[in-house]
Amino acid sequence: MIAGVHTTNVSGAGLLNVAATPFAVGSSASSNVADSPFGELLTDAIGKVSELDDQARNAVKGLLTGSGIDIHQAMIASEKASMAFEMALAVRNKAIQSYQSIMSMQF
Repeated sequence: MIAGVHTTNVSGAGLLNVAATPFAVGSSASSNVADSPFGELLTDAIGKVSELDDQARNAVKGLLTGSGIDIHQAMIASEKASMAFEMALAVRNKAIQSYQSIMSMQF
């Protein structure tokens, strides 16, 4: 039986800004990992991806309507949303790959 999910924090290596990602499992979220089931973690991550998408959509809309949003803010919001979506897609693809691998095992 799996007791918990252990992750490695790569923010010290400069590869990932853990605080800015929707899938952050850093020191501030580590107490919640043991208490929350995996489904709730995925639901929260998908909700954060949706929030970033809404922020990007509003930033681009504000840029087009001229309501004080500059192009830098719109591009940053769009890139955050794009990267969050790509991360969610990668997690989904790995989950499907793992499921297919398990299903192809013969006992």
